[in-house]
Amino acid sequence: MMKFRFRRQGNDPQREKIKQELFAFNKTVEHGFPHQPSSLAFDPRLQIMAIGTKSGAVKIYGAPGVEFTGLHKDTAAVTQIQFLPAQGRLLSLLDDNSIHLWELVGGAPREVGGARREPTVGLQEVRSYCLPGRPGIENCSTSRVTVLLLLGSCDLLCVGTEGGGVHFLDLPRLSLRENQSLLQDQVIQSLPDDYRCGKSLGPVESLQEHPQQPGVILIGYSRGLVVLWDLSTRHVDHVFLGKQQLESLVWERSGKSFVSSHNDGGYSVWAVTSGNPYTQQPVSSTIPYGPFPCKAISKILLRTTVSGAPMLLYSGGMPRASYGDRHCLTVQQDKEHVTLDFTSRVIDFFTIHSVEREQEFDEPSAVVVLLDEELVVVDLHTPGWPTLPTPYLAPLHSSAITCSCHVSSVPPKLWDRVGQCLNQMYLFWPICGGKNLAPSAKQQELLLTGHEDGTVRFWDASGVALTPIYKLSTAGVFHTDCDPVGCFDPYSDDPRLGIQKITLCKYSNKLVVAGTAGQVLILALSDERSDHQVEVSVVDLLQDREGFTWKGHGRLDPRARPGPFPPGFQPQLLVQCMPPASVTAVTLHAEWHLVAFGTSHGFGLFDYQRRSAVLARCTLHPNDSLAMEGPLSRVKSLKKSLRQSFRRIRKSRVSGKKRPVPTTMPTSKVQEANAALAEQEDVAPVQRRIEPRSADDSLSGVVRCLCFADTFLRDGTHHGPTLWAGTNSGSVYAYALEVPGGGAGSSVEALLGKEIQLMHRAPVVWICVLDGRGRPLPEPYEASRDLAAAPDMSTAHSVLIASEEQLKVFSLPKVSAKTKFKLTAHEGCRVRRVALVALSSAVQEDYSEHTLVCLTNLGDMHLFNVPALRPQVRYDCIRKEDISGIASCVFTKTGQGFYLISPSEYERFSLSAKVITEPLCSLQLDRPLEHASASDGPTAQPRANGTHKNQTDQAEDLQSGLSSPAQDSPLDSPLSFADLTLDSTGELTVEDVRDFLTTVDEVENNMRNIKEEEGRTAGILIN
Repeated sequence: MMKFRFRRQGNDPQREKIKQELFAFNKTVEHGFPHQPSSLAFDPRLQIMAIGTKSGAVKIYGAPGVEFTGLHKDTAAVTQIQFLPAQGRLLSLLDDNSIHLWELVGGAPREVGGARREPTVGLQEVRSYCLPGRPGIENCSTSRVTVLLLLGSCDLLCVGTEGGGVHFLDLPRLSLRENQSLLQDQVIQSLPDDYRCGKSLGPVESLQEHPQQPGVILIGYSRGLVVLWDLSTRHVDHVFLGKQQLESLVWERSGKSFVSSHNDGGYSVWAVTSGNPYTQQPVSSTIPYGPFPCKAISKILLRTTVSGAPMLLYSGGMPRASYGDRHCLTVQQDKEHVTLDFTSRVIDFFTIHSVEREQEFDEPSAVVVLLDEELVVVDLHTPGWPTLPTPYLAPLHSSAITCSCHVSSVPPKLWDRVGQCLNQMYLFWPICGGKNLAPSAKQQELLLTGHEDGTVRFWDASGVALTPIYKLSTAGVFHTDCDPVGCFDPYSDDPRLGIQKITLCKYSNKLVVAGTAGQVLILALSDERSDHQVEVSVVDLLQDREGFTWKGHGRLDPRARPGPFPPGFQPQLLVQCMPPASVTAVTLHAEWHLVAFGTSHGFGLFDYQRRSAVLARCTLHPNDSLAMEGPLSRVKSLKKSLRQSFRRIRKSRVSGKKRPVPTTMPTSKVQEANAALAEQEDVAPVQRRIEPRSADDSLSGVVRCLCFADTFLRDGTHHGPTLWAGTNSGSVYAYALEVPGGGAGSSVEALLGKEIQLMHRAPVVWICVLDGRGRPLPEPYEASRDLAAAPDMSTAHSVLIASEEQLKVFSLPKVSAKTKFKLTAHEGCRVRRVALVALSSAVQEDYSEHTLVCLTNLGDMHLFNVPALRPQVRYDCIRKEDISGIASCVFTKTGQGFYLISPSEYERFSLSAKVITEPLCSLQLDRPLEHASASDGPTAQPRANGTHKNQTDQAEDLQSGLSSPAQDSPLDSPLSFADLTLDSTGELTVEDVRDFLTTVDEVENNMRNIKEEEGRTAGILIN
């Protein structure tokens, strides 16, 4: 008998060309609300808005689809932003006291996968400046910048400092004007003697240019003094002797008066007259929420209106005793007085109003408020001042995201019906600058997110803007005390409501939502409001097994009376798993009217048409005691953990001994090669030794995945419905189903057909059945309605099982191994997410391949062809420390994906060279659009919470494939994984945390082994 072992073959040029046309990794756009915003600005001429964050990101937004992103080199908070109107330039001030100039530049046309793509406009930093301190003094606080003012001429920047000085920088060069600075000593000389009193004026709190006289600046100091300074004559024209600590200033449009706000919760109106150079008292002073102590009014705006009564807007000023912990914005006009009480802190706000000098009134139309956790726009034209729905920047984390699901190619009928449920029209959106040049989406895409408060939110994920279209609440099915008010509600009154799994059939409009307390809701889409009672069915997964007592939380109590359900997805049936453990897997086959679900105790099958349980299988091991204690008690015994660790060490020492080398000398080169290879046959150098997991490990009965398939299970001639289930202990159960065609008397039956136990007992994370051509089976209704090609039933099928350690293809119905790839042994990583995607060529219209995508615990993507499981390419995607980012990743069927980079933001990426969703937009500027120089390298747009690898690096990775060493992963989030409030988007387990704690030495050794294997010559082992 001759046994051949073939080593890695050389690269095929034709195959490499196809790879470049199919695969290309790009991080394209960030969806959601910027994490930890710190500053806000608005360009009234271009109608675009900028938001700065504490991580050093600058994001520009215009009309839906118009987005630009920039990232400072240093991770420092952006404290202020100033636009240069109509120029596509902006200035940013960081908390490290540096000032940066950004501008929009055009990129060069580029090729992705051999296809030419349109050039994109990007935000690029062109200059930076740091104000010098006093000679010989490091970190002088007096030179720390407190406020920026851009003059209307856009050629001069006024910089106020903590030491009370005002400096002037020429733009766009960002150069300091020598001997032009206004120091505090010069101002003090203009004050009357009784006001000086030897006290400092304090930092510069506000700078405002006169609306009618260019070059005349209002300077406000913290002590309360306000000075009118003429820049051309360098003279103090007027002094306003305020005595209350100053917070902000604002001009009235005519320039005849201004308003100052103070730290005592009051504001004052000052008249600007041309007589006496000193004004001792304001025209009026008001503490709107007095007389008791009030919070400071941090910012105030005054806008004139055609009706005659000006509109006053200010943040803060509320009574400290009763509203000390509230975040409020007040809008006053004549007798109307409205206080907006927000759920998070007010960062900044601005109004949309007329800025043309020839206009007599401001006439504000809206106020835009940036909060810590959301963006709120209030319509000031409509009576009652209602809030406007946001077409983007919606707070994804209004309640913590716990799971997500993506639906591709949504049928138009379903899309229209879901959109009608929201009753929100985005007809008026004041931030409408720029033009979206991206082509219209060929198909509609839905992103469904499950939340901690029991809601499921539907998002339009077809383009750059992630737009909310529908919100479903499951709390109405149960008796709860929660009654949330407002949009951002970070706390859930009952954690059992949390959504853990979602699946949607887009053809039958059936939705299945599973939760933390074992509840599985089956919902149907309805266009009418309904009052009905939800039917409840209980499925006992323990099957009266003795010796197990559930010690976790109780089930949610369903409502005993009919309840009102609005138009949209309405609950039809509640299947309650007992014990009420969190649902870990769910799948739906609407054509068979079956839903399968799994928990840490087992899995069940339910026929929702006949309202009957078909199957309940307990997967608990006798030692699975922790599975009965609930999610809050999953702590391993210290003694047991230590015992298992020492056993593994002892096993590895014994099994690691090499075979003895034969003493006889080989008589030929073939025998010499055989001897060398035989010595290495026990464990190849490229592979790591994988220790089998103990059968009595806790939580071994957790059901990780479920799958329906019409395939061959009993024999090779008759196919039929089957159910596949994979567990945490490496067990796979395959059931043959008898699904009757109809009739009230018939029922679904399930019979165990196969049971597979993986050798190393690694958790099974994904199962997929392939037809005779190695393609995945179509979704329910696709084949029967001629929406997809019928599967090949003429030849044998196969099943692809992905565990945490390896990928393996078995033939059906014999379940014999055909091919496998040991990912953990080869790459030193573990599988976390798996999907089968269809990637189309960017050059050949009619060519596509089904590719298996694996996301590992190290944050990299591995792509394999199917069913041969040949490695194609590897990409670094997520930092290995970002456990929640890895756990939240979800793939689309066209090769795109989403993962959380913060509690409020999804990063969108693409593995396809053809399907790329990225911003493509334009702006009409008052200057010619410059192009990035060739020396700047590739124009990869930096992500707001991370950095990009250059396209050249990606090309190198494409050529080297899986043999390339791991590069440093891009920084996708400035936060550690502990800051994210993910519940089960990732089924975070002890294994996840253990993977994170893996030492750097182990990873380096793994990479070193790969390099050594690459250096070896190919050999053949002949027995």
